[in-house]
Amino acid sequence: MASEPRLTLITRPGCHLCEVAKEAVDRVVASTGDRWAEVDITTDLELEREYGDRVPVILLDGKEHGYWRVEEPRLLRALTQPS
Repeated sequence: MASEPRLTLITRPGCHLCEVAKEAVDRVVASTGDRWAEVDITTDLELEREYGDRVPVILLDGKEHGYWRVEEPRLLRALTQPS
């Protein structure tokens, strides 16, 4: 059984920073082999209330890791350090 992706990117349609974030996450996971999921904030009222205009938001293992910009070296470190 496949496990849930460790990374979730919360996005909004038409968001330029979200497109940039997707590319950054793709680069990071290309070197780690991790998978990631995208969640459209407009499909979930609770997410919309929580994150509003802070998209994109990067969640790692269900916890907020950052927003607006993906800090690639920091995310890579977080994914590769032992838990």
